[in-house]
Amino acid sequence: MVTRVPVNPALFTWACERSGRDIAALNERFPKLEEWQRQEAQPTFKQLESFAKATYTPIGFFFLQNPPEESVPIPDFRTVGNELIERPTADVLDTIYLCQTRQVWYRDYARASGETPLAFIGSLSISADVVEAASAIRSALGFDLEARRRVRTWEDALRQFRQQAESVGILVMTSGIVGSNTHRPLDPDMFRGFALSDDLAPLVFINGADTKSAQMFTLSHELAHLWLGESALTDATPRFTSNHHIERWCNRVAAELLVPLAVFQSEYRREAPLEQEMKRLARVYKVSTLVILRRMHDARGLTREQFWNAYDAELERLERLRPAGDGGDFYKTTIARTGERFAAAIVVSTLEGHTLFREAYRLLGTAKRPVFDTLSEQLGVA
Repeated sequence: MVTRVPVNPALFTWACERSGRDIAALNERFPKLEEWQRQEAQPTFKQLESFAKATYTPIGFFFLQNPPEESVPIPDFRTVGNELIERPTADVLDTIYLCQTRQVWYRDYARASGETPLAFIGSLSISADVVEAASAIRSALGFDLEARRRVRTWEDALRQFRQQAESVGILVMTSGIVGSNTHRPLDPDMFRGFALSDDLAPLVFINGADTKSAQMFTLSHELAHLWLGESALTDATPRFTSNHHIERWCNRVAAELLVPLAVFQSEYRREAPLEQEMKRLARVYKVSTLVILRRMHDARGLTREQFWNAYDAELERLERLRPAGDGGDFYKTTIARTGERFAAAIVVSTLEGHTLFREAYRLLGTAKRPVFDTLSEQLGVA
């Protein structure tokens, strides 16, 4: 006799919405789903296990009387149409939880290694002048505008920017998927990044499914959060339209960090055709054309109406250019997902016998010793 599991039908609907997966695809995979939702049938335990896995839902949730009230474990400033996003998806939650787990590990590692708290975490407040705040961050990172101009590609510029952040003690993780699961791509429209503030293990996560130039702005925005000493989940954007004062301040600081207005005004050729000048300056500063449009507006080269019309048109064009997700060299991608600073620390700790190999595999997102050994070589700590 097959045992059926009684489940509140509301939990099936909740799990579908939480997963962010296409409901038609779920109905095709689970032909009885609509009957389960109408309480006309009940799943077997094996079917329930499969459904839980497909919707990224802990199976224990299906034994609750009602859907749980989940919330993002850090301040959530994301918006859609200026309205706060009320329900986080499993992809968002699982990515944050994974990064928090890595942060806890690194904090213990840093403490055991005798590392001292980072003075710049929480060193600014939103009352700070935007230009002075950006200058302080730029100085701490050794962020040289002229050096960035000489960098050949956006990818090289972003890599250099990440290295500068990591060199001062910040863990920077970039991934376009949840953990190492290539079947769970992250949606940049759902979130672009987040910051986990900590004076020993500050962490920035960047959605790698976004364009390289957009990731530059996200990293800048999240760094501003760390200098405030504030953790946050964001949809960092040059629109500057957030209803939250912290987000607006971080957006302004991010733009000033990447494209100082005083320098920009001296290089901005107002008489040049808009599209041509926008793309030229984006290449010069290695930032998104959306950031350049914003700076054009800030420099009073575009009216508010001109800015919004150009911004929306350019956003539509850029949407078609987004990368499909993580790709390229496997080991470089794996290191980018965890951040070079974190990956090197956990490899060293494991080889010294302080961390179990199975724990290292879990945190690095791998399960094979040969992969671990090659990562060690790539990181120069073998």
